Amino acid sequence: MFEMDAPEVLQKKLYFLVEQLQNMARDLPPKYQMRVPYELLSSLANCLLNETVFEIVKGLMEIQHVTEQHLYQQRLQLINKHKMEEQDILNNCMITAAEKVERLKQLKEEQKQESKELDKSLIMQLDQKVTDQQQTLEQAGVPGFYVTSNPLEIKVQMHLIDFVLRLSRMTIPLDL
Repeated sequence: MFEMDAPEVLQKKLYFLVEQLQNMARDLPPKYQMRVPYELLSSLANCLLNETVFEIVKGLMEIQHVTEQHLYQQRLQLINKHKMEEQDILNNCMITAAEKVERLKQLKEEQKQESKELDKSLIMQLDQKVTDQQQTLEQAGVPGFYVTSNPLEIKVQMHLIDFVLRLSRMTIPLDL
């Protein structure tokens, strides 16, 4: 048997990646399929010949998971704080039942506003994380990635990231 030279191996790997990406794109809902043309898939496959892109995407996903966990903990802390505030009012022996009802009502309004402000802050942090990821992938030269706040384009980018992660878990057969 003869030994394949590097360009031949790369070419076969590229064909495999393009074929896998096309299969994945076919499974997308039609409104996303039309936003993922063959040229984009081909460019992405070419970019994925460099294993670094897989590492970048995995790193971004790890950072995102840590960030999401941190934000979730912030939300839980606020919920627990609110429960303790309510319990303090309920356990206060110095006030009447009517006063407790009034204080709880007032507290609920304050807590509602506080929750709303925290939620806005969490959403802004998540939006910033999306922008950071878009910038990183754009700077790495990954096709299909640029900074956008358009929900449809972000969803397409999410599908592309999913494709990259799925491909990173595949073993590319060299006997194609």
